[in-house]
Amino acid sequence: QVQLVESGGGSVQAGGSLRLSCVASGDTFGSYCLGWFRQAPGKEREAIAVIDVDGTDVYVGSVKGRFTISRDNAKNTLYLQMNSLKPEDTAMYYCAADLSPTRLWVEYEPDYWGQGTQVTVSS
Repeated sequence: QVQLVESGGGSVQAGGSLRLSCVASGDTFGSYCLGWFRQAPGKEREAIAVIDVDGTDVYVGSVKGRFTISRDNAKNTLYLQMNSLKPEDTAMYYCAADLSPTRLWVEYEPDYWGQGTQVTVSS
């Protein structure tokens, strides 16, 4: 079992930055693939970044070059550094964990979800 708690969301103007954190408790953090998802009003939830146990990462095109996912296994924490934010980045952001990267990146069916943190970007 893994419990995930996000923080770091807020309101920012376009062009600004935010860093989201996701602290995990429970099972062995380093064994899990981790990801960030987001869901904007009226839209489906999408995976935006995933990091594997060896640090390999992947991003959706709309955030590539602006967002960076990272993990600190010693602190049981997942991060998402978001730079050059745009109004279209406004969404609820969720962290997630699964032993399989496919269930995160392809199937959108990870075993564990956080409760979400809101990011609002104004123009």
